[in-house]
Amino acid sequence: MQAALSVTAPSKTPRLRLPSLLSLWKVGLISVGLVFTLPLWVIVSYLLIPEDDVWQHLAETVLSGYLSNTLLLSLGVGLGVLLMGIPAAWLTSMCDFPLQRFFTWSLLLPLAMPAYIIAYTYTGLLDFAGPIQNLVRDLAGWRYGDYWFPEIRSLGGAIAMLSLVLFPYVYLLARAAFLEQSLCVLEVSRTLGCNAWQSFYRVALPLARPAIITGLSLALMETLADFGTVQYFGVDTFTTGIFRTWFGLGNAAAAAQLSALLLGFVFVLLVLERWSRQRARYHHTTNKYARLKRYQLRGWSAGLAVLFCSLLVSLGFLIPIAQLLYWGLFSATTRIDGAFIELVWHSLSLATMAALLTLGLALLLGYGKRIYPSKLLQFTSRLAGMGYALPGTVLAIGLLIPLAWLDNQLNAGLQTYFNRSWGLVLSGSLFTLLCAYSIRFLSVSLQTVESGLGKIKPSLDNAGRSLGLKAWEVLARIHLPLMKASLLTALLLVFVDVLKELPATLLMRPFNFNTLAVRAHELASDERLADAGLPALMIVAAGIIPVILLSRSISRARAGDSA
Repeated sequence: MQAALSVTAPSKTPRLRLPSLLSLWKVGLISVGLVFTLPLWVIVSYLLIPEDDVWQHLAETVLSGYLSNTLLLSLGVGLGVLLMGIPAAWLTSMCDFPLQRFFTWSLLLPLAMPAYIIAYTYTGLLDFAGPIQNLVRDLAGWRYGDYWFPEIRSLGGAIAMLSLVLFPYVYLLARAAFLEQSLCVLEVSRTLGCNAWQSFYRVALPLARPAIITGLSLALMETLADFGTVQYFGVDTFTTGIFRTWFGLGNAAAAAQLSALLLGFVFVLLVLERWSRQRARYHHTTNKYARLKRYQLRGWSAGLAVLFCSLLVSLGFLIPIAQLLYWGLFSATTRIDGAFIELVWHSLSLATMAALLTLGLALLLGYGKRIYPSKLLQFTSRLAGMGYALPGTVLAIGLLIPLAWLDNQLNAGLQTYFNRSWGLVLSGSLFTLLCAYSIRFLSVSLQTVESGLGKIKPSLDNAGRSLGLKAWEVLARIHLPLMKASLLTALLLVFVDVLKELPATLLMRPFNFNTLAVRAHELASDERLADAGLPALMIVAAGIIPVILLSRSISRARAGDSA
């Protein structure tokens, strides 16, 4: 009897089993994917809420302007970045001409210049009271109204400013695609009677088309997300309309519905980009690579190449940075004070926290997919990376609406039962801002981390596990040391993106909390352009280092160059 009891007793008290690391990782991955798509579902759900009066008012007054300006801005910027980026990529990767090595990396420098900052600098240069028009009037003896000068604060001006800072997206990916192409393919085209132009148009350009379309899609998504440039130039687009509807009309539902329309534009871009990649049927037929034999440009052709690249670098970076340096030096003695140091601290600390948080989430998703591959986790990771396609204004509304509702519910409960208030702990703190940054820039960090993990052979994982290491120990002791360069790149890219981000920071920052981007925008909006130069200069200076790192990594990526 006692023996029987001793045997059957354990079956009546089941043993508590802790979840395994793999199941915890799987739950974490799915949770991150669902949470990071919350703003998207919030925005879409508001399409079901009727706002007839507001929509009738918008349709009768400004909605047609939002649509036309957004479409024209996208078409203009798309054409501009293609005409600038593709020729520059071909010249620096396939041709040899004076200053070619300098232009190879300097053409990426406009990436460090936010569009709203370049808008401030060119307004200061080209406006009626600027130095250029003053010089024209002094030389010609003209007065106001005696001459015509292009208006910088216009739709055309916004297209020009955005094209000058966004063409490096096309240049970056097109140049990488040209460098990866097999020399044998280009040589075969020459033996078939193609000259340099025909080899470019009929062979190299079709092979690089998927990369070019990807770069174009990135540039257009940044165009749709832009707020500072169009707002400063007075161009009514969906981003400015969302801001006015939210703060001017005080109607969150109508602002969310405008955000849903803007998301429709972004969704069309994503579909077109994926359709282009699926329909592309251009493939390399050889794996033989050799060092590229560049086309030697001489005479007028070399002069045109130097002139073209010089204009892009000068207009996109050198002239604006010279103006910022002038403004910064002019106002440094009076503007560098305790308040400015606090601005720098806010910006750097916020960017550092966001970069570390985003990198941690990227490691969770990237390594989780590696140790637990499944279609569900692939889909979840793809969902989590969609935040980069959300404009800052859309992301802010999609986060603030549910978090503000949760704050109100908690405050009502605490007031009822404890006669105390919770405050805006979620919707009015840095927590919301860090969430927005993580959602917005996770894709940047995740792609870099996945690229680093993809270079590590799976046999190293198996070797570590055979030595008794757990999954997290394999990550900490094997993968992380091998991925130092990728991790540093991911940190720097997110760090700089957070420093430059304006609309999300402007809408979601806590009270009495400013950053360099917000302060530069406030000063420029008050027409204090010289005072805005110093914070703008700090933002640009922080963005130069990742740009140089990107250029060096692409230059070393050419297959066969190490031979």
